[in-house]
Amino acid sequence: MLAIASNVFGTWPVLLAALIGGLVLAATLGLWGYYGSTVFFEMVRTGWIACF
Repeated sequence: MLAIASNVFGTWPVLLAALIGGLVLAATLGLWGYYGSTVFFEMVRTGWIACF
């Protein structure tokens, strides 16, 4: 029997959150690089207004 307990189930939510955060950051930087800062911020503002 192993003396070290494995906490595999506790790490999945953390890994999933890190993956999602990384994808959001990559998408943000990609859109900013493609459209430029002015167009990027206008798209974010328009999308935010459309939600509410």
